Amino acid sequence: ARGWVKVFEPHQPTAFYTLFEWHAGTTLGAMLAGKHHFTVHDIIEGATTVARSLGRLHQHGVIHRDIKPDNVQLGDDGLWRVLDLGVALSGKEPQALRELHAGTPSYMNPEQWSAVPSESMANPQSDLFALGVTLYQWLTGGRLPYGDIEPYQTARYRRDPVAPSRIRPDVPIWLDHIVLKAVARDPKLRFETAEELLLALDRGASRPLSAPHATPLMARDPVVLWQIALGMSVLFNLLLIYWLAFLPRT
Repeated sequence: ARGWVKVFEPHQPTAFYTLFEWHAGTTLGAMLAGKHHFTVHDIIEGATTVARSLGRLHQHGVIHRDIKPDNVQLGDDGLWRVLDLGVALSGKEPQALRELHAGTPSYMNPEQWSAVPSESMANPQSDLFALGVTLYQWLTGGRLPYGDIEPYQTARYRRDPVAPSRIRPDVPIWLDHIVLKAVARDPKLRFETAEELLLALDRGASRPLSAPHATPLMARDPVVLWQIALGMSVLFNLLLIYWLAFLPRT
């Protein structure tokens, strides 16, 4: 399927390993580390592909649990793919296994560190939060919205993240809103489904990404600016001469 690495079904299944199709390419993590520049348009297309892939995964009851730049790959064929289902949950695992923490702390939603087991379990919204963190990094050149998080370091979540457009001015406001909604501290403010996130991205992408910035007059035509300044200076001096010449004398 588009957005995923194909799995080869064995004739005699075994639990020891899974064989995947090979795709040459580079992970998003490696590209960010290499300071690769992405256009906003390219980022939106890539994030849309990943969100669509997660939506299909969630429809089958599977939770990835480790979405991050290192697990998102741009293939040499130009397609983005989600990698590594090593810690994924299919819904068939024992309760004790589902309650175990898995994934990368900086991409895990705050409630996963709750002391209440029912609140700390990963769910589809956990994947969407991780995608939000990944999208934030994608736009800002690798910055994390809450910084590097260690396990149970919930104090990091006390402040809202800086809007991506504050770091990268060409990020449109509507995309700011999507990213900040995806990584909101309050789970009630986040996207509930991948389809909701996709709809927001599709609607936003149909708008112009940014209005052209007005070029200052000095940059457009410095001669005109100097001509205006000279004209105002001459006018001021003429008014001054007139005032001095015709000022009533006492």
